[in-house]
Formats: sequence, C-alpha cells, structure tokens
Amino acid sequence: QVQLVESGGGLVQAGGSLRLSCAASGSFSSIGTMSWYRQAPGKEREFVATITSTSSVNYVDSVKGRFTISRDNLKKTMYLQMNSLKPEDTAVYSCYAEIRSYGSSWRWRDYWGQGTQVTVSS
Repeated sequence: QVQLVESGGGLVQAGGSLRLSCAASGSFSSIGTMSWYRQAPGKEREFVATITSTSSVNYVDSVKGRFTISRDNLKKTMYLQMNSLKPEDTAVYSCYAEIRSYGSSWRWRDYWGQGTQVTVSS
C-alpha cells in the first residue's frame, strides 16, 4: 500500500521559516509529479507548488520568492522550504503525487497525504 506522509508543520512567528517534508512509502515503481496544496479554514484547497520528475518547478504567485520546492528521488521525499512566512500562509498543507503502483495492474495513480498544520502568528 502506497502512503504519503507529511511532517514539519508547526507554529511560527511571521517572518520565520519552516521546512515541510512529504515521504512516499510502500510498493511502487516510479514517482512522477509531486505537489503541495494548502487549505485555510473556510477556504477552498489551493495549489502552492509543483515539481516534475525532472525537477521543473512552478509556484502560485503568492509564494514566489519565499517558498522553494525540491525533491530527493533516492529518499522518495519532497520538500517545501518556506521562508518569510506570513499569517496568510496559515493552512493545512497536503502533498500530492502521481505514483506508478500495482493494483490489478501497473498504472499511474493519484495519492494524497493526510496534511500537516502550519500556523503563522502575527
């Protein structure tokens, strides 16, 4: 069974930094595009950043220049370095990945982590 597990969330003051991790475990052959999303209370889930298997990246405008997405394919882990955090970055951050796994056949499937809370105080 494939799982994505996030870690690294917490409470930080405005202007501070946090580093989120998303580790994939289980039986699978490949990891494709990986992404971070976030959902603030009362708001819809929002795309934050994405990184392809060849490490091409893209960010939502509100985090450009502050957040950096990266991945370590050997460790099967994706990271989100968050600097200059603002109160409006407060949300549950979830990771997403396209993973080639075996069910009744080998195919690419979508997986989500359970989320990690990030709270930025003013």
